Amino acid sequence: MDVDVIVLGMGPGGEDVAERLAEAGLQVAGVEANLVGGECPYWGCVPSKMMIHAAAAPNPDWTALTRRIRKEATDDWNDKVAADRFVGKGGHLVRGHGRITGPREVTVGDQVLRARKGIVIATGSQPAVPPIEGLQGTPYWTNHQAIEAEELPKSLIVLGGGAIGVELAQVFARFGTRVTVLEGSDKVLSMEEPESGELICKVFADEGIDVHAGVHVSRVEHDGSMFTLDGARAEKLLVATGRRVDLKAIGVGAIGVDENARAVPTDARMRVADGVWALGDAVGHGAFTHMSMYHADIIVKEILGQPSHDAEYHAVPRVTFTDPEVGAVGLTEAQARDKGLDVRVAVGDLGTRGWIAQAQGFVKLVAADGVLVGATCAGPSGGEVLGLLTLAVHDRIPLERLDEMIYAYPTFHRAVSAVVRELVSSR
Repeated sequence: MDVDVIVLGMGPGGEDVAERLAEAGLQVAGVEANLVGGECPYWGCVPSKMMIHAAAAPNPDWTALTRRIRKEATDDWNDKVAADRFVGKGGHLVRGHGRITGPREVTVGDQVLRARKGIVIATGSQPAVPPIEGLQGTPYWTNHQAIEAEELPKSLIVLGGGAIGVELAQVFARFGTRVTVLEGSDKVLSMEEPESGELICKVFADEGIDVHAGVHVSRVEHDGSMFTLDGARAEKLLVATGRRVDLKAIGVGAIGVDENARAVPTDARMRVADGVWALGDAVGHGAFTHMSMYHADIIVKEILGQPSHDAEYHAVPRVTFTDPEVGAVGLTEAQARDKGLDVRVAVGDLGTRGWIAQAQGFVKLVAADGVLVGATCAGPSGGEVLGLLTLAVHDRIPLERLDEMIYAYPTFHRAVSAVVRELVSSR
C-alpha cells in the first residue's frame, strides 16, 4: 500500500495526527496492534478517573462501577466506534504489529506500507515489569487487569508508589480491599516534591493503607491463591513500577536510531530523521496524554506546511488523582537546585478561612530570577488550581506581576496568592 503518511500507533496522539491529516485530504494509513484510542480511553485516564470518583462516593458500589466502565467507558474494550471514525474520515486502518523496515516503509505481517511524505512514530509505552525472581508466570496485575477487574479482591499489594500505584491503591482501599504499598525509593511519588509524598502517606495512614518505602523486593512467591513479597501477603499483586518504550520492536534501527536507547530522539519540531516524526511516550518527556496531543499538533502543522512552534518542556503539568490531588508543573526544588539556579522557595497551607482550613494540602512555589520555575498544589482541587500555575511557569510571568493579580476568593487560589506574596517580600 502506498500512502502519504503512515502513523505507527493509534493512541491519543497518533489517532489525532491520523484523523487530522485524513481530514486535510492526505492518504493516511494508521497501524494499530491493539485498540484504536490507546491506553487513555480503555485502561488509563477515562476508566481510572471513573474509579476514583466512584470510590469517593458515600456508599461506593463496585458492581455498579465495573458495569459502567464496561458499558459506558470502554464498550467492553471494543474500539469499533474509534476505528469507524478514522475510516469514515478517509483513513486506512491496518491491524497488526507494525515495524519500520526501511526509509518511509513499515511492514505489518506480510503487508508492506510505503509513505510518500513520511512516518509518524506514536507507539506509546507499556507497563514496565521488573525482573524480580519468581514474578514471571504468576497472575500479577498491571493497570490493565486492575481496570478490568470484575471481582473486588480482599487484599492487594501494590508494587510501586508512583502516580498509577497510589491512585489505584486508594481506589481499591476505599472499596474495602486491604491494601499494602511497597515502594523502592525512600518515599512515594518520588518524582514530586517530598511534601507531596509525606501528605499522601499521612492520608493513606488515616485510611488504613499500609505504605512501606525503601523496600527492595528480591523475590515474589505465589502459592496458587496468595502472593508474598517482603513479608507482605495478599490475594492480588498490582505491578505499577513505571512504563517502558520498546524501540527494538518498533524497528527504529532502520532509520538510524539506537534500539537500546531510552526514547526516540527528536528535534524541536518532533523530527527524528528525514520523513520521520515521533510523539508522546516514545520521545521520553513524560507519559502524559496531553503531551501526545501537544506533539501531535506540531507534527500535523509540520506535515501540512502550516506555521508551528518549537516544543518546550519547561512547564509540563502533571496530576496525581488521589484524594487530595497532587498537581505539579515545571521543576521541583531539588531539580532546580541541580540545575544550579538561584532558587527561592515558599510553602503555604491551602487556606485560612472556613472549610478550606480543614482541607489537607499545601502550595509550594519554586522561583529563580524573579519568575516561577516550578509549582505544586496538593489539595482537593490541586489539578484545577494548577492551570493558573502552569500559565505562570510557561509564560515566565514576573513574581511582582503575579502579586498584582486579583485572585478568586474564597477558593484555593487564595493560598497561591499568599505564597506568591511571601516570595515577593523575601526578595
